[in-house]
Amino acid sequence: IFLKSLPTLVCIFRDALQRTIMTVDIIPTYFVSHGGGPWPYMKEQYGNLFDRLETSLQDIPHQIGSAPKAVLVISGHWEETEFTISSSPNPPMIYDYSGFPAHTYQVQYKAPGSPELAMRVRSLLEDAGHSAHLDDKRGFDHGTFTVMYPMYPDAQIPIVQLSLKRGYDPKLHLEVGKALAPLRKEGILILGSGLSYHNLRHFGSSGAVASQQFDRWLQQTLIQSTPTQRSDRLIDWEKAPSARLAHPQEDHLIPLMVAVGAAQDEAATCIYHEENLFGGIVASSFRFG
Repeated sequence: IFLKSLPTLVCIFRDALQRTIMTVDIIPTYFVSHGGGPWPYMKEQYGNLFDRLETSLQDIPHQIGSAPKAVLVISGHWEETEFTISSSPNPPMIYDYSGFPAHTYQVQYKAPGSPELAMRVRSLLEDAGHSAHLDDKRGFDHGTFTVMYPMYPDAQIPIVQLSLKRGYDPKLHLEVGKALAPLRKEGILILGSGLSYHNLRHFGSSGAVASQQFDRWLQQTLIQSTPTQRSDRLIDWEKAPSARLAHPQEDHLIPLMVAVGAAQDEAATCIYHEENLFGGIVASSFRFG
């Protein structure tokens, strides 16, 4: 009896294994709020201010499971007239902040780059009709290394950065995310790095109401809406409550569009939520898939 049923058992096991492999191989995408300045390297100055954010970033590798082959970061700190991809095998550091302690200008996050991934990204974008260029001089800005350090402190996973395109067209960046979606089956983590609230003139208590209103809209848009509704609402994000108070310039919001576009029909989960960051603002991060 056992021998007769063996082929059936093998098929069942094989199908279950294939389903498991398919599930594991499709890596979620993320939009993370990356905090303020070089905060992971300022524990003495900041104390426990960013503890909740740090914990959420440290948990991402556990959510993914096995380490990704590489990470594609879309940082709110890099924009170009055309989409541009960092292609250096050994990217330098970019200290794109001012007024911080001297040691923060000596920080080194020595992850390798990946010219191969850079060319793959360019190919995917060009196949989808988007002009894209390689930049073999571009280094890691703080929108990249401040989130990668808590996630992968050993700096062994290759990182490639993709710029935003000047003009911040949300529909275009959603389409770019869709073009990049095949990377998720190739072991690549797609990570949008910005801030769910970014108004430097109104941090702390003066930004509390605006950040609460915009975050409430963001949670509803990302988590409670259908995929079509989600895209439509993101394209019209300026109609959200306190939209321009939350993002006078949307450089820190647009990385979200790429992360959503790469996970078109998949559910969103809020992985970080804080209601008193910088003395009063609400900030959130999200996983898609």
